[in-house]
Amino acid sequence: MEKIDLSSLEGDINVPESQQPHKRRGIMSLTLSNASAREWLARTREGIKPWGEFINTSKFKVPKSVAPVPKRVMKNIEHFQSNYLFVFLGLVLFCVLTSPLLLVAIAACLGACYIINIKNQEKKLSIMGKELSVSQQYAAVGLCSFPIFWLAGAGSAVFWIIGASFFVIMLHASFYTHAEEGEEIDLVMDEVV
Repeated sequence: MEKIDLSSLEGDINVPESQQPHKRRGIMSLTLSNASAREWLARTREGIKPWGEFINTSKFKVPKSVAPVPKRVMKNIEHFQSNYLFVFLGLVLFCVLTSPLLLVAIAACLGACYIINIKNQEKKLSIMGKELSVSQQYAAVGLCSFPIFWLAGAGSAVFWIIGASFFVIMLHASFYTHAEEGEEIDLVMDEVV
């Protein structure tokens, strides 16, 4: 196998204008410029198991004892990691959609950020002769929206989402069995008898 010395590579890379990142990007533009974020998203997307397999009720069995539960939970969390992420996102969506005041608070916050993004493309905002940077304006929106989120019950919504996700995911992970686990139980029972 031939080794290539990469330390001696030199040259200029010309990136076409259409592929260059914009110098000023607002918070509202959603791009994954970070390579590791794109890789994580691709791995997560590839890791989704078929939903038929995920909710196959014939695979749900009550463990005979507490001993195999930790191993089963770890195996299921590794196997269904992407599916559990979608369960979590579904619970987030459910919580937001069933709380109208929280929905209004989120819409107001995102609307304010969008207006900041649009206004800063035209000209900078200045208060009492001092120009505010875009990050300072976003910080002001965050500071002003904090009481609105508090009144809307965002704190309780976050803890509800964490608790419900933990309960649903652990329930599925502890009762879902794989074919290999069933064979292991049969082998152990054969040795005992």
